[in-house]
Amino acid sequence: METTIKVKQLCKSYDHVKAVENVNISICRGEVFGLLGANGAGKSTTIECILGTKKQDSGTISILGMNPQKDRKKLFEKVSVQFQETNYQDKIRVSELCEVTASLYKTSLDYGTLLKQFGLSDKLKSQVSELSGGQKQRLFIVLALIPDPEVVFLDELTTGLDAKARRNVWKSLSELKEKGLTILLTSHFMDEVEALCDKIMILKNGASIFCGTVQEAVTASPYKKFEDAYLWYTDEEGKNESI
Repeated sequence: METTIKVKQLCKSYDHVKAVENVNISICRGEVFGLLGANGAGKSTTIECILGTKKQDSGTISILGMNPQKDRKKLFEKVSVQFQETNYQDKIRVSELCEVTASLYKTSLDYGTLLKQFGLSDKLKSQVSELSGGQKQRLFIVLALIPDPEVVFLDELTTGLDAKARRNVWKSLSELKEKGLTILLTSHFMDEVEALCDKIMILKNGASIFCGTVQEAVTASPYKKFEDAYLWYTDEEGKNESI
């Protein structure tokens, strides 16, 4: 299978504090990869280095065979990002924001179809500021998908969504994955990770403490449920108590 994201020996420090240390990631086309860990574990720094918005201290990174630092213009058309917190003008309408987003790219998907897919077709004329937290979250996913990317980064994609909306988002993303979209996501919802991710990496203090499938993570832990296993991996005290 074609590798879309390749990270080798990634290291990044801030004032001699190691934020990421020797992280290796390999993601194939059409895979969903979950980057997990507690707040401060190094997830954001890893993603920023992969995207090229921060320069690593050492290690190599490629997306779609390109260097994210040197080939940012080319990758702009092929890689998209949905951030958990995004600020837009208060008075801009959903349709206007979608139009502006589409205009930034040479090719784009029909945003009307995407809005329908994510249950927002009745919000076209609404101002973004009028949307609920869950509706904004779904809109941000739509905006990330408008350029028809080959790779998309999703940050806590279903925060603020109710159970039905979350499952609808999972279904839509699974369909996009089937078409070859590569997804790198972060999430604190373990049921979401189980439902979507082909592979996961758990970071702790900037280092990878597990990489593999959800089932492999469970098997290598003392627990039968993934959420319990995840807490065991990330919580040193809990791990000691279990041993």
